[in-house]
Amino acid sequence: MNWANRITLSRLVLTVLFVLALNSSWNYARTAALIIFLLAGVSDFVDGEIARRYGSITNFGKLMDPLVDKIMMAAAFISLVPLKAVPAWAATAVVARDFLITGLRLIATSKGRVLPAERLGKHKTSWKIITVIFFLFLLSALELNYADSHSEWWKRAWHDAGRVLIWITVALTIFSGLGFAWRNRELIEPD
Repeated sequence: MNWANRITLSRLVLTVLFVLALNSSWNYARTAALIIFLLAGVSDFVDGEIARRYGSITNFGKLMDPLVDKIMMAAAFISLVPLKAVPAWAATAVVARDFLITGLRLIATSKGRVLPAERLGKHKTSWKIITVIFFLFLLSALELNYADSHSEWWKRAWHDAGRVLIWITVALTIFSGLGFAWRNRELIEPD
């Protein structure tokens, strides 16, 4: 197994640690979750860079890298639901879209086609990451006593800016998912 694939698999371990930290009552657990999420994000960049630079792109990496990314983002959105950061309907939209696109890609692969990521899908991913980091940062600020949940700036950020980020993320998620499905609808039409 090459280094790029090892780093990809390490992101699965980081995802488990992230979920444990975010859902625990340890001191500084939310701050640890933020740091772990940021490390996982950096590892996503690093594994792709290593694979491209050293010509070590493998079928395993092509499959596992996007799958691990989806697992990480689904875990983040689902874990933010009980903390009242992300509404359950928004997390459901994010996870459902990823299942839909993964399913379409599997169907395409079985027919000898590859469905590359589209620009709008990449923008959607960026907004998902920004949204998760935003809420993790606010949770960390509470934990480190840089704010309390009654301070005006924190409430405005959590409720106002947070809701805007969620709506942008969900809108891009739904729009990009439906567009991708529509452009590849021949894959799901009966033979």
